[in-house]
Amino acid sequence: MEKEFFQQLDALLEKYSELLVGETDEETKEKVKAWAMYSHIAKSMPPLIAHWSALYPDARAEMKQIIQEIKELNEQLKKSKQ
Repeated sequence: MEKEFFQQLDALLEKYSELLVGETDEETKEKVKAWAMYSHIAKSMPPLIAHWSALYPDARAEMKQIIQEIKELNEQLKKSKQ
């Protein structure tokens, strides 16, 4: 049952990635997953994100880059649908 659940969760992530940025390759899906998790934690536990950012400034910089990339891909997708 657990394997089936994770396959179904991956299908959800794939569809979300497709709708959000128009891409579903593994690298993009991993970035979307990281972005979604980070965004949720940032909203629900801002002090944890501040602590993490202080501990791992390089990872924070990478996350900022991923956020920017997803934002740009989403904007491109929206423009292409107009």
